[in-house]
Amino acid sequence: MTGAQFSCPMHPEVMQAGRGACPKCGMALESTKTSVSETPEKNSELVSMKRRFVVCAFFSLPLMILAMLNLAPPSTQIALEFILALPVVTWGAWPIWQRAASSITHRSPNMFTLIGLGTGAALVFSLPNAIHPDATSESYFEASAVIITLVLLGQVLELAAREKTRDALRALLSLTPKTVRTLTSCGHERDIAIDALKSGDQFRVRPGEHVATDGMVVDGSSNVDESMLTGEAMPIEKKVGDKVSGGTMNGNGSLVVRAINVGTETRLAQIVALVEAAQRTRAPAQKLADLVSKFFVYLVIAIAIAAFFCWFLLGPEPRLHHAITSAVSVLIIACPCALGLATPMAIAVGMGRGAKSGVLVRDAVALEAFARATVLAIDKTGTLTEGKPRVVAIEVSEGSSRETLLRVAASVEAASEHPLASSILAAATSEAIAPADITNFEARRGLGAVAMLDGKRVAVGSAKFFAELGIETSSSNSQAQTHREAGRTLVFVARDAALLGLFAIEDPLRVGAKQAVSSLQQNGIRVVLVSGDTLITAKKVGDEIGITEVFADCSPEDKAGLIEKFRKGGAVVAMAGDGINDAIALAKADVGIAIGGGTDVAMESAGITLAGGDIRRLVSARTLSQATLANVKQNLFFAFAYNAIGIPIAAGALQPFFGIEMSPMIAAGAMCLSSVSVIANALRLRSIKM
Repeated sequence: MTGAQFSCPMHPEVMQAGRGACPKCGMALESTKTSVSETPEKNSELVSMKRRFVVCAFFSLPLMILAMLNLAPPSTQIALEFILALPVVTWGAWPIWQRAASSITHRSPNMFTLIGLGTGAALVFSLPNAIHPDATSESYFEASAVIITLVLLGQVLELAAREKTRDALRALLSLTPKTVRTLTSCGHERDIAIDALKSGDQFRVRPGEHVATDGMVVDGSSNVDESMLTGEAMPIEKKVGDKVSGGTMNGNGSLVVRAINVGTETRLAQIVALVEAAQRTRAPAQKLADLVSKFFVYLVIAIAIAAFFCWFLLGPEPRLHHAITSAVSVLIIACPCALGLATPMAIAVGMGRGAKSGVLVRDAVALEAFARATVLAIDKTGTLTEGKPRVVAIEVSEGSSRETLLRVAASVEAASEHPLASSILAAATSEAIAPADITNFEARRGLGAVAMLDGKRVAVGSAKFFAELGIETSSSNSQAQTHREAGRTLVFVARDAALLGLFAIEDPLRVGAKQAVSSLQQNGIRVVLVSGDTLITAKKVGDEIGITEVFADCSPEDKAGLIEKFRKGGAVVAMAGDGINDAIALAKADVGIAIGGGTDVAMESAGITLAGGDIRRLVSARTLSQATLANVKQNLFFAFAYNAIGIPIAAGALQPFFGIEMSPMIAAGAMCLSSVSVIANALRLRSIKM
């Protein structure tokens, strides 16, 4: 991973080229880019820590046995302990000393500051005895060596566990084949590395293979499984002219594809990049831990000093031994890393799990906001409905013609991105009517559009839009009412303020929409429907799905105003939508949720994107966000509780009552387990059902 950028999971603002340790907390930096080949064996930091741990364990084990059994005379015993401890406290502990020194240099005390002070103090009190052996003096060589060995073990376990947080992203990246069969201009086929593929190259996708990169089919047909990107279980038929995405699985047919996006430009790579960036964000729940961590080390040092003097001045004999043991144990057992890791580890695993299931989260703030959401405002067209509307009736006004109506409407809608525009264009195409050139096109989001056609002003849009333009639609009231009662959306067409007719459009409900809304309501969310459609049409959809609160005839500004109203009332508001007319509301909400397959501007405004447009993923996103937030709280509770209980015990709080004194070696083991336990708890998110 030469040239890769590395960042700290606890301090994402720390960034450097190449591996190393964070100057703020001392943790090993990790790559900001996930690679399929980036396994624990390839992690040089992990390899180094493993090697140091094995060597240190080799020396520490006999050292511990020697110290426990006192197998030699005092002078010989101390000399042997010193010899066995020397490689551990020098070569083995070198990364620890480096990070401790760095923390002091950067004035950013951390876990390694405490470990360095603790083991350093033990060594300082032991060295005089090694030089001039005294049977009455205490030696702490075995404690220093075992502490360092346990710290190295903790680093190995932590680094290995942190590697697992990227498993979901590696699984996505592994879908891209390593080689691709390209077609030369002479018609020959040859296999090349995927990295050598360039935009414009043609390649063959054989039956059962993964598509190498994003492209367009230029020959052949087949069914392609796109579930890894869209969640759609059924394979989708692909033929000449259709686009395919890298990583998707080809069916039984053979395809020749022209590469369009390669490398980091592919849809799959961009999804992974989005998740990687999101994993480095901080959730609001981490603020308390950040505040505590800022003063934590100073507090621990103060407690260690206080424990030393209390035992030295007031404790039983041997006072110096009790004082040193307590002070060193306090310094060693304290673990600010457990506090710092509580949120980033849960966020990293949770977002990776979401990406694997088609729930793409922009940042940790969005994830936490959706977990706390009390109101979900949801758009109708393209969100609750499929977004693939079709014209079911064309009503022509008196004095107009079907051909004129279709031509005017298609000409204006050809320039529109609204989901309803495609249905009108399809209706015109089916009757062999082509759009004409227009000028002065002007769209009103969520309402309609006007333009100039053949020197005349034409308009296409809703009844509300026409009322604003002063165009009378009463001549079509009878037909319009019939279609509205059937739950259809109406699009009116006029030329020079004269009504030409209307289109009645139906948009089928998305599969699972009713079940998704019901599940969210049972989860405690108040679901409201906001739509730019008429009240009759919107209410019919609401009745079918089970939404009683319906807000209709909403402009984009109305939707945003409604979101603001809910928020002022104390609600945490989520907004789900897919169109340009939803972008303002998505941005205004505490968390915006874009339906994949919608417009780019909607997805840019959202904190969460549901790939493939499956409305049921709203439930998955809620499950993921609540599970992740709960995991963060569990981690924070564990980290606070561990330090709140462990530090007083290490200071000797139980000794006067129960005669229990914690040795520095036990403190070291507890400290190592604290960070590993937080990471292990976060890894449970990989198995949540969504």
